[in-house]
Amino acid sequence: MTRTSSHPRPAPADDLGVDLYRTMARIRHFETAASRLLASGELPGFLHLSIGQEAVAAGVCRALTDDDYLTTTHRGHGHCIAKGARIDLMLAELFGRAPGYCGGRSGSMHLADPGLGILGANAIVAAGVPIAVGGGLAAATRGRGQVAVAFFGDGAVAEGVVHESLNLAALWRLPVLFVCEDNQYAEMTPTETHLNNRDITAYASAHQVPAETVDGNDALAVFSAAERMVRRARDGDGPSFLHCRTYRWHGHFEGDAQNYREAAEVEAWRGRDPLRVLRLRMADESVPTAIDAECEREIALAVEWARAQPSPDPGSVTAHVYQPDGASCGS
Repeated sequence: MTRTSSHPRPAPADDLGVDLYRTMARIRHFETAASRLLASGELPGFLHLSIGQEAVAAGVCRALTDDDYLTTTHRGHGHCIAKGARIDLMLAELFGRAPGYCGGRSGSMHLADPGLGILGANAIVAAGVPIAVGGGLAAATRGRGQVAVAFFGDGAVAEGVVHESLNLAALWRLPVLFVCEDNQYAEMTPTETHLNNRDITAYASAHQVPAETVDGNDALAVFSAAERMVRRARDGDGPSFLHCRTYRWHGHFEGDAQNYREAAEVEAWRGRDPLRVLRLRMADESVPTAIDAECEREIALAVEWARAQPSPDPGSVTAHVYQPDGASCGS
């Protein structure tokens, strides 16, 4: 069954609107700061930012608990922040500092916090999807009502492992929510160029997985659909597929020349800024203004802290690489 949600959304309940806006603002300010730090030469490596896509992360993760699982992609800062990851430890990881989430070893594309159910970002396209299915199998085995969410882009939809994952989750009725962030491009390739069927929900329907398309720049629409699908999974009714139409304002990576798209297209989508969409529905304009100021201060303090942290000890270069002698895989 495929449905499309395009009806106007009502004004949010106060707590819901504030929570969603705060999450999106934290993501926006974090990534804006990260972009600036990379451009100044302070951050090593690459960055793939999700500025413009914040409503998907905020809306989906608002429907989750700390016990639920999540896998994400090379463009995963927003999902981690929305799930509750610590901003300071994320920034330390981006700086390559020892207190970072992965000891300064992973950088932007492999952030993880198993304690929060964040099973990892992944630089390999679609590689996080079967990991989420594994999380769903673990959840079903434990029987504690947990749910696993797999975030992936439109560029992953034609990957074989996505279809293997959909089939297995449907066959075993696993509590998995598949979330496709369709930002219109697979790296530099328009979606219509790499997918024969532009109706992305059809790929889920082929596996008899209920699917729905929503406006991915509308946090309320995303949350409404995600909440229903998460509840369905917790009730033992199997997986669902949420297709979110959205857009990334920046290039595929920071420094991308973006010769593959027109400036007018980017500006048109910027007019559908997910923060502005929600802000216009909030009764008190001073609330989001205060949240933005609060988030800006939070990020500034976290940057200052992360910048001052030490780099990993070169003597620890082989740590976490080899299994200690005599240790079992479960130790």
